[in-house]
Amino acid sequence: MSWFIPRQESFFEFFERAARNVHEGSCELLEFLEQHDNLVERAKRIKDIEHVGDRITHEALDRMNRTFITPIDREDMHELVVRLDDIIDLTDTAVNRMVAYKVGPPPPAAIELARCLKHSTQLIVEAMPLLRDMKNAKALTEKTIAIQTQENEADRAMHIGLAALFEGTTDPRDIIKWKDILEEIESATDRCEDVANALDSIVLKNA
Repeated sequence: MSWFIPRQESFFEFFERAARNVHEGSCELLEFLEQHDNLVERAKRIKDIEHVGDRITHEALDRMNRTFITPIDREDMHELVVRLDDIIDLTDTAVNRMVAYKVGPPPPAAIELARCLKHSTQLIVEAMPLLRDMKNAKALTEKTIAIQTQENEADRAMHIGLAALFEGTTDPRDIIKWKDILEEIESATDRCEDVANALDSIVLKNA
C-alpha cells in the first residue's frame, strides 16, 4: 500500500520535474565545457532551464503554503525543493561567469567536476520516484549513498584542479577566474549532497 495521500501526489510530481530540469542543466553544462563553442547561445539555453527551475520552485512552495496536510514533513519538502533549485542556480552562475570572464578552454578539473555533477543529478532523477512509496526506502538510501560518493569525487577533483591551476597557470587573472568558476561548480555538487541528506531525513522519519 502506498504511503502517500493520493490527492497530494502533485508534490511528488514537483520533485520529479525539478530533478529532471536540474539534470538537463548539468548535461548542458558538461556539453558547454567539452564543446566550448557557441558559448553565448549555450549560456542562454542554461538560463532558460534555470528559469524553468524557478517556476517549478515557486509552484511547489505555493502549493505547500496552501496545503494543510502534506505527504511528508513540510521542512524536508522545503529543503528538497530549495536545494534542487540551488543546483541549477549555481550551474547557471558558473556558465555566466565563463562567458563574462571570456576564459579560454576549460582545465580538466572543470570538466571532471561537471561530470560529477551530471552523475549526481542523474542519481537524483532516479531517486525521486522512489519517494512515492517507503517500501523503496532501501533503494532510496542506496541512491543517496551514491550521490554522496559523487560529492566526494567532486571534492577530490577540486583539490587536484586547484593544485594544477596554481602550478600550471602563469597569469594570475586566469587563476582567479578559473578558481571562481571551479568553486561554483563544486558548490553545485555540494547542493546535490544536501538533496541526498534531505532524502535521508525523509526516509528516517517515514520508513
